[in-house]
Amino acid sequence: MRGGARGPRGLATFAASSLACMVFGWDGSRRAFRDAAEWFVGTATLVGDRWDRPGLGEWDVRALVGHTSRSLVTVETYLARPAAAAEVACAADYFRATRAAAADRAVAARGRDAGAALGADPAAAVAEIAARVLALVDTQDGSELVTTIAGGMRLADYLPTRTFELVVHTADLATALGVPPDVPAASAAQALRVIADLAVADGLAGPLLLAATGRPGLPAGFSVL
Repeated sequence: MRGGARGPRGLATFAASSLACMVFGWDGSRRAFRDAAEWFVGTATLVGDRWDRPGLGEWDVRALVGHTSRSLVTVETYLARPAAAAEVACAADYFRATRAAAADRAVAARGRDAGAALGADPAAAVAEIAARVLALVDTQDGSELVTTIAGGMRLADYLPTRTFELVVHTADLATALGVPPDVPAASAAQALRVIADLAVADGLAGPLLLAATGRPGLPAGFSVL
């Protein structure tokens, strides 16, 4: 996720945030992840011959799809790198810990590389990746410790970050293709809870609540990430 700048909230807020972490049940998280992955796969089939169309920022549609596919691939990669301990407590803490990394120029390059790696039939490649990763997740119980870029996490705490990424970037893809961003209900509910967790801990709940209830729009550049 390529979010906005971290701003002045700082490490003290991050350290305190774990006290209010939102924890998700494993079965619900697997359902939300599966639904988000299947929505991504289905939306990718709508691209047709528009892979070089503008996607998001400097990415074309192929690069956006490539970046989004990494939300699946990293689950597989991190499960192959067991962690010694859980250092990151929840999805919101993961996003707070990775703000600087998310703003790095290397993220854009990795998206383009991932898009190129999807080959001549990107939609079919995405479907194959999703099928493989979903089958792998179904063999886990959520207690597995994985090594993420933010540190060790339980798989049950990491998976909601992947659902969040799938939801937001598939919505980006749908928007680029001119189709409604119809987020699956379970996936949407989990992603919105992560947003709420981030907003509350970082003192941003007020502007978000006002905008969500029809008041004047959010400030330019507003982001909970």
